[in-house]
Amino acid sequence: MTYGPSPARKYPLPGQTRLVYLKNIITNPNIIVGDYTYYDDFENPENFERNVLYHFDFIGDKLTIGKFCAIASDVKFIMNGGNHRTDWFTNYPFPVFGQGWEVAMPESWPDKGNTCIGNDVWIGYGATIMPGVRIGDGAIVASQSVVTKSVEPYTVVGGNPAREIRKRFDPQTIEELIKISWWNWDIDKITRNLKLICNGDLKALQAAR
Repeated sequence: MTYGPSPARKYPLPGQTRLVYLKNIITNPNIIVGDYTYYDDFENPENFERNVLYHFDFIGDKLTIGKFCAIASDVKFIMNGGNHRTDWFTNYPFPVFGQGWEVAMPESWPDKGNTCIGNDVWIGYGATIMPGVRIGDGAIVASQSVVTKSVEPYTVVGGNPAREIRKRFDPQTIEELIKISWWNWDIDKITRNLKLICNGDLKALQAAR
């Protein structure tokens, strides 16, 4: 029995190079990606890190993406390096340029924390994720959305700024799906139970647990 494409493969679909298992092309240690998460790009998926913007080493913030996520082309992640001090009388980041301007260097720059994407999250074409956002397991981000606030598990959001459109399931089902966390099963167990995961029968999936 086979258990799907190896998570160690760069290109999981034979004969194509526009979709990659993202974990296998990341070079930045501050970007952490789980197994089987893919990125699909119209031009070159190995350019993914170019879409993680203002990600400066001196800040040290992390982008964490869980397992089995689907990330469409042109999705962008804005990191904390893009923030400016809005409590100053100027928006201009004088201290960054040094050469005498470093005298205005503050003790810290605005930092909203790490950006964390859960498991089994679908992020649509051209969406933008702002710094410090947390997107829960099973959530869906609609195309061209700008996500400025954290998204609860199994919630569909869209727009600019992104707002909740609907919950994918009722609260009890969402609670149970989080408990099940099928993405943490061994891949052989996932493969054996794919017909239940790719279905809507909660009781059957609970029995498989």
